[in-house]
Amino acid sequence: MKIGLQIPDFTWPNGPSKLGAELAEVARTADSAGFNRIAVMDHVFQIRGVGPAEHEMLEAYTTLGYLAAHTSRAKLLTLVTGAVYRSPGLLAKIVTTLDVLSGGRAELGVGAAWNEDEARALGLFFPPVAERFEHLEETLQICLQMWSDGDGPYEGRRHQLARTLNSPQALSQPHPPIMIGGGGEKKTLRFVARYGQACNLFPGPEVEHKLDVLRAHCEAEGRDYDEIEKTCYFIFDPGEKGEKTGEIVDGLGRLAEQGFGSALGAVAGVWKIAPLEAIGSDVIPVVADL
Repeated sequence: MKIGLQIPDFTWPNGPSKLGAELAEVARTADSAGFNRIAVMDHVFQIRGVGPAEHEMLEAYTTLGYLAAHTSRAKLLTLVTGAVYRSPGLLAKIVTTLDVLSGGRAELGVGAAWNEDEARALGLFFPPVAERFEHLEETLQICLQMWSDGDGPYEGRRHQLARTLNSPQALSQPHPPIMIGGGGEKKTLRFVARYGQACNLFPGPEVEHKLDVLRAHCEAEGRDYDEIEKTCYFIFDPGEKGEKTGEIVDGLGRLAEQGFGSALGAVAGVWKIAPLEAIGSDVIPVVADL
């Protein structure tokens, strides 16, 4: 079982003036502790369930570039980018740049987008849901084309690119891995089977059914189900003194039994550093063989 860190909240006790230094320390600690991924949300306002919209939120890819400079091994990604927030050609260029400057550690985390409030507030493109999924699929196709050997045009229903030139090319081979977030059974999981290297699902009573749906889509697409990394969102709370690490190990064990190979999510009190160290010493080595 692999463990990844997501940082969804930047409203930390010492405020924005200390955020850069503290975030760098969090990233360095997670990197050295054995977290295999460090992720941020692709939101411009804080989201419900984490805090009020007015809480601090950093732009995702600027943040990932900063984190790349303070880490050396963890993969870097958004969990996940709203496909409609950036033009696909530019998104491929952004992720490629992150991959090159991080030494081949970028992943494309992507989904159809859902937060209409923030999009309307800042004037971001946000069409109806069916159209967003069309944009998502064309985004996946364009990124894969730009990460290929050719630089020809792309003609889609929603996007037209005259030349898909991408220089320098990504270091990751054959391309930066694609993680598609969401559990939609008709489209999202079909896109995982067709285009993705990883999925990200939320825990719940239907999660095993979602994996069965993904398996069926893989069969329909002629894709090896075992090629796809199954990742589940997980809240890591080791306790003030690491007293809950056993509960984390038990929870991860249950995910492994359900078929997940990775867990990715927030660490309670991450800015304190000690929770990351507790997970690095008491969780990651224990679950490595799950």
